[in-house]
Amino acid sequence: MNDTVAESTSAAAHVERAAQTLAKVREAIARTIFGQDAVIEQTLVTLLAGGHGLLIGVPGLAKTKLVDTLGTVLGLDSKRIQFTPDLMPTDIIGSEVLEEDGGKRSFRFIAGPVFTQLLMADEINRASPRTQSALLQSMQERHVTVAGQRYDLPKPFHVLATQNPLEQEGTYPLPEAQLDRFLLQIDIDYPDKESERKMLAATTFGEEEKPVAVCSAQELMMAQQIVRHIPVGEKVVDSILRLVRAARPGEEGAKDFRDQIAWGPGPRASQAFMLAVRARALLEGRLAPSSDDVEALAQPILRHRMALTFPARAEGLTVPAVIERLCRSHL
Repeated sequence: MNDTVAESTSAAAHVERAAQTLAKVREAIARTIFGQDAVIEQTLVTLLAGGHGLLIGVPGLAKTKLVDTLGTVLGLDSKRIQFTPDLMPTDIIGSEVLEEDGGKRSFRFIAGPVFTQLLMADEINRASPRTQSALLQSMQERHVTVAGQRYDLPKPFHVLATQNPLEQEGTYPLPEAQLDRFLLQIDIDYPDKESERKMLAATTFGEEEKPVAVCSAQELMMAQQIVRHIPVGEKVVDSILRLVRAARPGEEGAKDFRDQIAWGPGPRASQAFMLAVRARALLEGRLAPSSDDVEALAQPILRHRMALTFPARAEGLTVPAVIERLCRSHL
């Protein structure tokens, strides 16, 4: 009995320490990124859950700056790749070059920009499917293979990819199976008036405040381990299962939405929920997630894992609107 109490106390202390560090991380990011509290929260949830995020927003909403700031504040080595139609897989993962030394020739592997801890894939939908697949394979397997030789990626390894929802000409939309590899789809909207006022004062008068490191890669990985050990109550698990299964058109619980949903989320969505609700609980300093976390994360977890039927789109329905109705019906 005493051992159980001691373990519980120790776990609570670990959660409290991690939550204090994460509070400093959020504060440091908010000093540079204005009016995007929900985006900051969802991005940190993605990293704490050990996943990758897809950032979608029009130009000028600080997507690049957010990733740069995250890299600095979290103490991560970060790199950026600008995706273009002529980008090749070797430009991402690296390639072998032939070298001559003392009359002997040999191949040497030169690592590409994917060998980093935080990678920004800027406008990922502008590269060819072949190049997209090279990155997505690295995301899933956490290593690359060149000429039969395996090269492991650094730890931690996270990809934050961006897409511009306005200009679709000359792009290669990510297939549904590849979208499913992203833990969260994070939609970035315009900041409110007061936040934009603060941004104008902070970025156009004098020297702009530079982000500083308040965390390390080791601390982030420790927080990720804590996330995986946070208990999830049966009530929360039931909420996740009800919501995910109701979003599938062939399920019994989805009969009210059968004519609206063309295809729905697979088991990877349930796994994403289980990790993300824990990460959100840790971010807020709680020892366990609640059904409120499920509702708060329903949109970023489900909206890129669902599609509506043609009649539903013709009636003006959208995926976010259907998800909102699903939450009201099943949570």
